Amino acid sequence: MSVRTLPLLFLNLGGEMLYILDQRLRAQNIPGDKARRVLNDIISTMFNRKFMEELFKPQELYSKKALRTVYDRLAHASIMRLNQASMDKLYDLMTMALKYQVLLCPRPKDVLLVTFNHLDAIKGFIQDSPALLQLVDETFRQLIEVYGGLSAGEFQLIRQTLLTFFQDLHIRVSIFLKDRVQNSNGRFVLPVSGPVPWGTEVPGLIRMFNDKGEAVKKAEFQHGGNYVPAPKEGSFEFYGDRVLKLGTNMYSVNRPVETHMSGASKNLASQTQQSIAPNPLAKEELNFLARLMGGMEIKKPSGPEPGFRLNLFTTDEEEEYVLNLFL
Repeated sequence: MSVRTLPLLFLNLGGEMLYILDQRLRAQNIPGDKARRVLNDIISTMFNRKFMEELFKPQELYSKKALRTVYDRLAHASIMRLNQASMDKLYDLMTMALKYQVLLCPRPKDVLLVTFNHLDAIKGFIQDSPALLQLVDETFRQLIEVYGGLSAGEFQLIRQTLLTFFQDLHIRVSIFLKDRVQNSNGRFVLPVSGPVPWGTEVPGLIRMFNDKGEAVKKAEFQHGGNYVPAPKEGSFEFYGDRVLKLGTNMYSVNRPVETHMSGASKNLASQTQQSIAPNPLAKEELNFLARLMGGMEIKKPSGPEPGFRLNLFTTDEEEEYVLNLFL
């Protein structure tokens, strides 16, 4: 397990959360000033300097429950309120989107490009706030400093750590189902077409070498896909063309997003809720949360600008139906 995974996990999940909230704020016609305040408050909390300082310290990933607590608090860092069903759905969408992105990364190192795509988009939400832009830029530079010099093997370990974190999640998401990149059992479909990873060749050729390292024979084979060479490598600089589209906002086109939990995931959720086995890392997790959440302040709606409830379900009937599934 890599001790450098947590910042990438947190920032990418946070980026997905902001994408979803932005889409729902627009879909429910929340006034522009309130919507901006919600996103600004969440981004301000998310990129708090002390928070980032703790986040970037080398450490192992903590449990899903501990991280979920962080996002519960982060989502309520402004005047917006989510009920339990909507918060559950929000977290499901966040985690499945990032799982898909990590799974489809052409190279382990491209997990960093996914993170840069999220931060680029977050900066787009706060163009009118120089103070917030500075916070995000500081995190951007820290990412380049910490991860810019890592080897391919270290990135492979980071990717494996992320995939291990997501391995039990098989929640169906309507966007993925409609685009046919996810099966009805919640598992993703790996593509057999498109650009190959940068620095590699299109499959179809086998080279055989002698004991001197000289190519002595070539053979071609049919790979059954439709691969093309990568046009260019994505930029790992502060500014630049990332090339990779994973991590960009898939909700920018206004279409409904629903989650449907598969049977296996329902059983896992039930087992998680019923489990009362003592956790040997409980004390460490509590200390982790205390440090990590020290800079987070939940703002209570007050004064002339009252709070509001955001619903991630299309109708109250749909929300009631989903709630009944777990009763």
